Amino acid sequence: MADQMRFTNKESDATVDNSTLTSLLHGLPGVDQVGLEGRAATLATRSIKKDSKIWAIDTAISMVDLTTLEGMDTDGKVRALCAKALHPDPTDPTCPAVAAVCVYGDLVATTRACVKDRVHVAAVATAFPSGRASMDVKLMDTKQAVADGADEIDMVIDRGAFLAGNYAKVFEEIVAVKEACGDAHLKVILETGELKTYDNVRRASWLAMQAGADFIKTSTGKVSPAATLPVTLLMLEAVRDFADQTGTRIGVKAAGGIKTSKDAIRYLVMVNETVGEDWLNPDMFRFGASTLLNDLLMQRQRMRDGHYSGPDYVTID
Repeated sequence: MADQMRFTNKESDATVDNSTLTSLLHGLPGVDQVGLEGRAATLATRSIKKDSKIWAIDTAISMVDLTTLEGMDTDGKVRALCAKALHPDPTDPTCPAVAAVCVYGDLVATTRACVKDRVHVAAVATAFPSGRASMDVKLMDTKQAVADGADEIDMVIDRGAFLAGNYAKVFEEIVAVKEACGDAHLKVILETGELKTYDNVRRASWLAMQAGADFIKTSTGKVSPAATLPVTLLMLEAVRDFADQTGTRIGVKAAGGIKTSKDAIRYLVMVNETVGEDWLNPDMFRFGASTLLNDLLMQRQRMRDGHYSGPDYVTID
């Protein structure tokens, strides 16, 4: 693989010929579907001890990108979400804050004013969730969000271009958006539910990393299926291999459909077993979620008090 993938993040601002990219991406080893799904299923059965579970729940909370991406979002809803992000359990000051609040670009300024510098502000950009817009619009979308205070940008790739084999277009768009981000981190959403095959997920992961992604992200949460254990395992394997080859560590964000503490712990076990402890922190792994946090908080309260407090003790997002 090292001979095949010769572009690195440091070289990603170069113009890339589509035929060369096609050769490189289609030269990646094919995905063993049976092996991948079997490995994911095996990891999902791992159990952890109580002390480790307490740590896992707090770690999962600290990895949440608390998200609201609805057309009816308001400044008031975002302010309430920010309060929850900073103090997920107001009854327990030892409860960690989440990693970020993720909103549409027009609500970034409100979010930044609420959280200050205490948690990250993530904005979806580049005509989220479809990605169907001109490059000028995508870049303007990104630059405005950063100017308003976003320090993380979640962009969507052009899945139509990718599926048509126009890899150079996807590569060049990621490079351009990365440049527009300035100092903000770039999460590249693959929308794996639309990529259809594991081979495509592997190719899209490598393409995004080569183009300069700081994170690769499974989904927008608007398409089913969203995050799954096998797809996330495949992406973790990709970042592991990329780090081995280039020395550059890329984060992974699993988004969409992760709702329970059991689910979150399964993902953390997979991270530990695939890429190791270096990825078990919010700088390297995230959950894109809204309802997940509530279940994590209820499980945390149960482990603290010996009983469930019930859903009335957590806010409904």
